[in-house]
Amino acid sequence: MTTAAPIAGSAAPPASAAGSGPDRSADAVRRAELAAFLRSRRERITPDRVGLPGTTRRRTPGLRREEVAHLAAVGVTWYTWLEQGRACNVSAGVLDAIARALLMDPAERAHAFALAGTTDPRAATEHTAVTPTIQRLLKRLEPYPAALKNPRYEILAYNRAYAYVFGDPAELDPEHRSALWLMFMNERWRTQFLDREAMLGDLVAKYRKAMAEHVAEPAWKAPVEELLKVSPEFRELWERRDVAPMVSHVKRYQHPDPDIGLLRLEHRHMWLAPDSDAHRVVAYLPVDDETDERLERLAARTG
Repeated sequence: MTTAAPIAGSAAPPASAAGSGPDRSADAVRRAELAAFLRSRRERITPDRVGLPGTTRRRTPGLRREEVAHLAAVGVTWYTWLEQGRACNVSAGVLDAIARALLMDPAERAHAFALAGTTDPRAATEHTAVTPTIQRLLKRLEPYPAALKNPRYEILAYNRAYAYVFGDPAELDPEHRSALWLMFMNERWRTQFLDREAMLGDLVAKYRKAMAEHVAEPAWKAPVEELLKVSPEFRELWERRDVAPMVSHVKRYQHPDPDIGLLRLEHRHMWLAPDSDAHRVVAYLPVDDETDERLERLAARTG
């Protein structure tokens, strides 16, 4: 049988991998676990689930290795090495293709990428934290604005009060639904936050601190790279390399409706896990009776 050459970006296993004594390193253990995991995912999928014609003469359950290689557009020989636990390098893009070919759910993808020691390029789109329980909590917090954010300050879910006070994130491009982008590039946020200049430095410093353990991850780097290109303000602050802890502040926000006017809001975090690098519900609470009354009035007017 003719074998395909390894794809670009992958490497053939060294000669020692096939012919020397057992490799008991931690990397070898991870490769063996990844190999076993990939085999288990391959064997559970029937050809009809991925649009391949089924046959009655299959010696093993599920898909064949060459079928997975075809679906993922990788070399058959290279994929065989991967399932044998050999020391071949696997890029994030290639593992993403294999994960999609094997119909992995988010938990399975995370497990495969962890075993491979690489970062999932699609992790940023997995909003598994938006559960019905969280949605009920956001609704219960009305008339106070509240949103679910991830560690990168992306807005994953929000209540009606949040949309009425700060603008509806649904009107934005998905990749720009983040406080980091909005503070620098959104006209409403740029003009209505009265303490914006101080808030900018604090936000950038907190993002840099949170990013320390994720500096190589595309989901963290992409917003920074985009803002460096389009915002001189961001570029100047980013180059300072300041860091800051996650603390609450009072924000003065001038609502565009003159009948609502000035809102003084303190944002409070409700973490969804003990780890500070986790998703959190951010609630914007009134610091005085006047702001409380104005939020109640806004909620009544908007139904």
